[in-house]
Amino acid sequence: MKNPNGYGSVFKLGGNRRRPWAVRITVGWTDEGKQVYRYLGYYKSRTEAMVALAEYNKNPFDLTKGKATFAQIYEWMMKEKFPNGPTEKRRSNYLGYQASFKKAEKLHDKYFVDLRKKDLQEVIDNCDRSHGTKRKIKVLFNQMYKYAMEHDLVSKDYSQFVELGPNDSQSYRKPFTKEEIQKLWNNVERDEFIKNILILIYTGLRPGELIEIKTKDVNLEERYMRGGFKTEAGTNRLIPIHKKILPFIKEKVEQGNEYLVTKKDGTPMSYHNFYRDNFLKTMEQLEMDHRPHDCRHTFATLMDNAGANKLSIKRIMGHASKDITDKVYTHKDIEELKKAIDLLD
Repeated sequence: MKNPNGYGSVFKLGGNRRRPWAVRITVGWTDEGKQVYRYLGYYKSRTEAMVALAEYNKNPFDLTKGKATFAQIYEWMMKEKFPNGPTEKRRSNYLGYQASFKKAEKLHDKYFVDLRKKDLQEVIDNCDRSHGTKRKIKVLFNQMYKYAMEHDLVSKDYSQFVELGPNDSQSYRKPFTKEEIQKLWNNVERDEFIKNILILIYTGLRPGELIEIKTKDVNLEERYMRGGFKTEAGTNRLIPIHKKILPFIKEKVEQGNEYLVTKKDGTPMSYHNFYRDNFLKTMEQLEMDHRPHDCRHTFATLMDNAGANKLSIKRIMGHASKDITDKVYTHKDIEELKKAIDLLD
């Protein structure tokens, strides 16, 4: 049976080709009434080519997307993932994608369909940031290829072959010593940012979680706040506030900003601003060698040394556990968590 006019055609190319069967699609007409063609693809057999042509006519897609750049694919993916912009719950993911996209600037103007593993790998290899940052870039690659394959823009996912290399960051994770913690307390009035470091040490929050907490999610009277992300167990968990850092939390709440931790002008603080512009500067001034995540490691160490209940530690830190069956906290739960946190000196 003859295909209808404009349906497209399948024909075999000459020469010794691995994929000799071509599919050609009509994408328009000239002023003289002649068809304007564009190739849909090349296939090993006539059957594969006929199936591809039939699938295209069943659900036609924009063939110009085949020459979309990395930046265009990113833009389309983000519009699909965040059609109305990022929600509060997904703001961290949104910012993570943005940061990773910036680090892949070398790829922005390249056609996505022409990218290969070596192009992606170069971005990772030339990134001088942490293993975690490299992992986030790979996540972006994974999501972009997932989008591209779902929309028939590429036929192969090269992101799955990208290698991150060994995670050397584990060796850098060392808890603050008792002497260093005391040094932080001794200098807290001199350096305002030290309060944020002590909040991390006495809550077990990740830096990224701390800067996402809003003042409306802080209950000063009951001495706890809500926040956290990354895992199901960690999302929107209850974090008890230790009595020693309660004045810091109260002071920040009374400043009337939307977020608990902000820049000096009251605007939200990014992780880059927290780490690069503040944390490293404070560490240098105090002659300490630590990374932000060391605060969380310190919390876990201190809680364990103080003999805190293991389940309470997991709940406070947002670690997944088969013993944690829901996210509902009773008054007894809250009191147990505060009791555990108060074991710290």
